[in-house]
Amino acid sequence: MTLWIIIAILAIIVIYFIAQYNGLVKLRNWVQESFSQIDVQLKRRHDLIPNLVETVKGYAKHEKETLNQVIEARNGLISGTPQQRIEADNQIEGALKSIFALAESYPDLKANQNFLQLQEELATTENKVAYSRQLYNKTVKDYNIKRESFPSNIIAGMFNFKREELLTIPEAERDVPKVTF
Repeated sequence: MTLWIIIAILAIIVIYFIAQYNGLVKLRNWVQESFSQIDVQLKRRHDLIPNLVETVKGYAKHEKETLNQVIEARNGLISGTPQQRIEADNQIEGALKSIFALAESYPDLKANQNFLQLQEELATTENKVAYSRQLYNKTVKDYNIKRESFPSNIIAGMFNFKREELLTIPEAERDVPKVTF
């Protein structure tokens, strides 16, 4: 009788450890999937930018510096660590703001249907990037909590589950923008 009790207790422990391991694997895969969603949106933006640049070039031939900044930042999105890609993404956001500011100087550009459509698509993409970043950080948080909580931290240590880093914004971008009229 005691042997059966010991076997039952061991079986419960083994099943519990398997469930904890599977939970960690599931969360780790969600982290990877949520970063892939950011990648999808950055790729969409990457594909839209040449169309935007060509549209603006037709109206603002002497604004090459701004356009070149966008192109250089766009090229940085394709490779690198997640944090490096997010930094390139932040550079693109700043450069795109400059392009949209150009529209104020060129009334014909501001009224151009291609420009307006591209601007709308980029705004939608920016919202999707922001949502994807939030989802990624939430998923990383959930994974790290599970990874660091007892008793799953024992399993995480045994099977080398690494801590994931949250996406952050540079210190300079945390300041409240100054709005003047």
